Amino acid sequence: MLSDALTSDTLLLSRVTKDLEPTECNHLHSDDVQDKVADYVRQSLSENTRRAYLSDLEHFEAWDGSIPTTAERLAAYLAEHAGQLSVATLIRRLSAIAHAHEARGFPSPARAELVKATMRGIKRRWGCASDQAKPLLRDDLFQMLDGIASGVKDVRDRALLLLGFATACRRSEIIGLDISDVEHVRPGIIINLRRSKTDQEGQGRKIGVPHGRTKFCPVSALEHWLEISGIQSGAIFRPVDRHGRVASSRLSGDAVSTIVKERVEAAGYDPAGFSGHSLRAGFATSASQAGVSSLKIRQQTGHSSDAMLQKYVRDGEIFVGNAAGVLL
Repeated sequence: MLSDALTSDTLLLSRVTKDLEPTECNHLHSDDVQDKVADYVRQSLSENTRRAYLSDLEHFEAWDGSIPTTAERLAAYLAEHAGQLSVATLIRRLSAIAHAHEARGFPSPARAELVKATMRGIKRRWGCASDQAKPLLRDDLFQMLDGIASGVKDVRDRALLLLGFATACRRSEIIGLDISDVEHVRPGIIINLRRSKTDQEGQGRKIGVPHGRTKFCPVSALEHWLEISGIQSGAIFRPVDRHGRVASSRLSGDAVSTIVKERVEAAGYDPAGFSGHSLRAGFATSASQAGVSSLKIRQQTGHSSDAMLQKYVRDGEIFVGNAAGVLL
């Protein structure tokens, strides 16, 4: 199976080094060591990326692809699916196939000029603009929160929406929070983000969430949720059934998107285009509109550069100093 290519040890690591003694070579080739190598290869990718790559490789295999493959075969695969699949999906398929080659010690055909030229042509023909989540702006969020009731699920959703917005977290980061990740300080709370999409090595970072100046305070909302749910350890955000019973399991990433869409629709907006990422996008856009510096926005969002933040800031500032507004 091509999926094995993501977990098998690389052939390069299995080569015998000249300076090693025979006993050391035997140790390197033991089943235990090979299992460890395979495990670390698996851990080199996030769970979400690994699932996506496995799906991509299964699709390539169903097309009669194999690892290793040639640049000609890979270019043909891309060309045949151009227009059927989005450019973003094809780019990810290319990454999965390249990773599978490199993980097994094979040269990646994705580096060949034929494949690169094919992708450039596909991008020019079909475009490569990605569908971005609609930002849930501050004022719209507040209007949504005004319409939320006071049941157990409502209290949870209010805390999730406010904390997700205030921290500009991805949905995987929101649901990954535990009680132990929250530190209470005089100005508010500090969220210890242990791992994120761009921090696969787990260096972690801290996000400050101050007490709110309005009735929509994320700190108070979180405290209310923890009090009413009785959660004292483990996952902060959990499923709630229709009887108001709180589960012991962690909320899923898809549930975050569902909550956002349901609350957006309940507030009278069209939920199309909104997702769990709308909280993060909405924070960055709202902060930009309020004149917050890109440095301070990046401290909250975790973006490594202004260039990465620009897709939010550009939309947020589209009417700031607008030339048409000056002329008309």
